Amino acid sequence: MTPIAPMEALLAEALPEGADWQYEPKWDGFRCIVARSDGEIDLWSKSGKPLGRYFPEMVDMFARLKKREFILDGELLIVGESGVAFDALQMRLHPAESRIRKLSAATPATFMAFDCLATGRKLLGSKPLAERRIALETMLAKESESSLMLSPATADRKTALRWLERTGGVLDGVIAKRLDRAYQPGERAMVKVKQRRTADCVVGGFRYASKSRLVGSLLLGLYDEAGKLNHVGYTSSIAAKDRPAWTSELEGLIEPPGFTGNAPGGPSRWATERSAEWQPLKPELVVEVLYDQVTAGRFRHGTKLLRRRPDKAPPQCTMEQLAPPLTPAQLQQLMRS
Repeated sequence: MTPIAPMEALLAEALPEGADWQYEPKWDGFRCIVARSDGEIDLWSKSGKPLGRYFPEMVDMFARLKKREFILDGELLIVGESGVAFDALQMRLHPAESRIRKLSAATPATFMAFDCLATGRKLLGSKPLAERRIALETMLAKESESSLMLSPATADRKTALRWLERTGGVLDGVIAKRLDRAYQPGERAMVKVKQRRTADCVVGGFRYASKSRLVGSLLLGLYDEAGKLNHVGYTSSIAAKDRPAWTSELEGLIEPPGFTGNAPGGPSRWATERSAEWQPLKPELVVEVLYDQVTAGRFRHGTKLLRRRPDKAPPQCTMEQLAPPLTPAQLQQLMRS
């Protein structure tokens, strides 16, 4: 079967209003379209690459469903002790089948379904979302697999806004879809609003810009319960006009060790050749940064520098700011409250 390009979303500052919109959580996992037809089960990534070999437990689960033919759009998630673990998903993309089988047993995945493009021999892609949602709910109501979950949905914008305000790292934001629209493969026909999350961090070090003696990025740290300053990420969004002043100030604070816990260049899956090329600082400067997601106690992507925080004492910058994410089950319970 030919891979189907998933419908995508445009990033917006605010959720649209009106009776024609449905709001859904934007899950922080691997987007996946699954199809079952003529006894074959296919899982495709957003880019159209096959995912079945990396998630054999999902193939087995879909093979056990009562419905013999279907096409579902959803998200692959792995839920660990501290919530949804994006890094556990990335670990599945491994060339060794033995390693994948071991991981699939130790950290099995969950499929969070949010759209139905076909059920039985009936194709639904050209039907409005309202009809597709009913088909999805009807199909999943007849299944009993714990690793197949129905993603929540609401027509109440205020409820969707509360999801943004009250949920942790399990969500990447909220998606808005038109109830009267057909599924549009590969098109940005939805709207997404991401959470705005900020953290106050200690500047534990910095790197010079490539082929320059001006600062390129600030290395960010947070204190753990043992009082150790751990490297959690970086920000490079320093205005060009401010870099000379930043460089002068930072060079005056150079003093080892900088980070007293996990440091750049230590054992990490994020390590690069440049990891050791950094200058340690006295832990005196505090900055507020904007971030999107946290994985394994670190900012997954580069952060945006918002402002300095001279009013904040470095020891106040703790890991507690990075609240552990809710599991999907906890989130659904929260959404019902």
